[in-house]
Amino acid sequence: MVLEKIKQPNDIKNLTEEEVLALPAEIRSFLIEHLSKTGGHLASNLGTVELTIALHMLLDFPKDKLVWDVGHQAYTHKILTGRANEFDHLRQYDGISGFPKRVESPCDSFDTGHSSTSLSAALGYCMARDLAGDDYKVCAVIGDGALTGGLAYEALNNASRLKKSNFLIVLNDNEMSISKNVGGMSTNLERLRTSSKYVGLKNNVLSSLESWPNGERIIRKIRSTKNGIKSLMVPNMVFEDLGIMYLGPVDGHDIKAMMETFNMAMGINGPVLVHVITKKGNGYEPAERHPSRFHGTDIFEIETGLPMRNPNPGYTDVFSTVMRKMGDRNPEVVAITAAMAEGAGLKRFRNMFPDRFFDVGIAEEHAVTFAAGLALGGRIPVFAVYSSFLQRAYDQILEDVCLQNLHVIFAIDRAGLVGADGSTHQGIFDVSFLTSMPNMTVMAPKNKWELSDMMKFAVAYDGPIAIRYPRGEAYCGLKEHRAEIVLGKSEEIKAGSKVMLFALGSMVKKAEEVEELLKAQGIDAGICNARFAKPLDQAYLDKIKNEYDLIVTLEENVITGGFGQQVQAYLDDNGYNGQVLKIAVPDEFVRHGSVTLLFKELGMDVESITQRILEKLGK
Repeated sequence: MVLEKIKQPNDIKNLTEEEVLALPAEIRSFLIEHLSKTGGHLASNLGTVELTIALHMLLDFPKDKLVWDVGHQAYTHKILTGRANEFDHLRQYDGISGFPKRVESPCDSFDTGHSSTSLSAALGYCMARDLAGDDYKVCAVIGDGALTGGLAYEALNNASRLKKSNFLIVLNDNEMSISKNVGGMSTNLERLRTSSKYVGLKNNVLSSLESWPNGERIIRKIRSTKNGIKSLMVPNMVFEDLGIMYLGPVDGHDIKAMMETFNMAMGINGPVLVHVITKKGNGYEPAERHPSRFHGTDIFEIETGLPMRNPNPGYTDVFSTVMRKMGDRNPEVVAITAAMAEGAGLKRFRNMFPDRFFDVGIAEEHAVTFAAGLALGGRIPVFAVYSSFLQRAYDQILEDVCLQNLHVIFAIDRAGLVGADGSTHQGIFDVSFLTSMPNMTVMAPKNKWELSDMMKFAVAYDGPIAIRYPRGEAYCGLKEHRAEIVLGKSEEIKAGSKVMLFALGSMVKKAEEVEELLKAQGIDAGICNARFAKPLDQAYLDKIKNEYDLIVTLEENVITGGFGQQVQAYLDDNGYNGQVLKIAVPDEFVRHGSVTLLFKELGMDVESITQRILEKLGK
């Protein structure tokens, strides 16, 4: 096998031409086999095999810098830098990450996981290189989806300042369909514009004109005429309008064609964007037919592509059902997603109410301010978003929604530990940053029925309101406890003596299990479902501060600025003489691994919580 010859970075350069051409099929088979056992981002990686090979043929690692946007498509890069033998433990605890990580390899230039960051980071590398007088190459790979993020355009706007050194931008386009006429014209023009004679002539002419007395004015006239003609025939001239040379499109599954174009682009001073057309899921029929399902897949059967596990309905499924019903009952309800219609549970709403569904692309900041405008226009916007992605819109939530006290509903999926995607995706900060905002209300359901009730409450509410719920199977216990949702009112599940377990959202289930273990130790603990992280149920806290020697707060959020700290602050300020034990994620980034294992490592599993309580009680 050719793949066996890749042991370390740059080994690919020692392969024959025939071996390089045989390598894509081997890598695809390798990825399909391993990801069927571990899960991971399959479709995006199958689509970028040849693209990655072409770049590795030209770049020298780790000297040259390759920055991946999002990074979920960097599996082939990991293989070609000598990490193939670690794929048995991909995305597992103490195994390699599903994203680039500098601690893993010096060939990973930038830690990624969120969208639209590559151009800014790579441009920073370019400027640092030039200031130091170094000569390494810098390349950023960004997808067409990531270009919907505003941060990418901020970087493009600044990239034009780079005049005397090269910056290669590879646009990995796996969605755009170009018609034959446009494609044919584009191909012919691309041959002209990428020829060495044309590029040399263009640079020489511009350099000469710059020295003329009225050279800048002449250059502007030439560019105006040239771009006017090109804009009639060639798409994506927006890049050249920003001062970035555009080359392409190039077949993203033709290694030789990409190498020729990349090599030419690297010889041009300034930023150069090469438009590469790829196919998501390429080479594996189930992924080609269902690229969204294989974007991030669990373990699956290779022959059919069907998942090996049949999970029970998750919180996302419950939210999806509730949104459909809300759409039926209230024509003012509208839904917003940032390119996550299926993942965030809005597919059914989109299908039933297309005019009231808005996909803004990977643009969370815009989504929030857009929701603010919808609210001012009399609609009830529901922004369904993953917790870790909502972080990107902190300022918009604060300034555009909370400051104006607008009725925007934030349906926060993947709140808490998410597992295998690791530190960039753990949804463990939203309680801390949302509860710090005036006018914001923050809720978390204990089970699937309470999520439904909270959504109904949120629609009827008037003001900014967030509901956070975890990834995975929805809890079906405690069905008999379904008290009416009242603003700032908690729900006592069980009274006890000495110890009260005051749990938020997903941690109510763990509180039940801890209560059972404490009972076996002769300790009668109470359980309260907090429901609201903000406003706190101060009346209930005033009541229990006189009844319990130990109040244990439980939350699936970082401890700093979290629910527990706020409970303790209130109790301390109001004369509580007992102890408070805060069960929360430590003040650290949480790496990848199974959620079960991560809870144990963080001291937040049922056994660890019970032990910490016993120690606090001196037992």
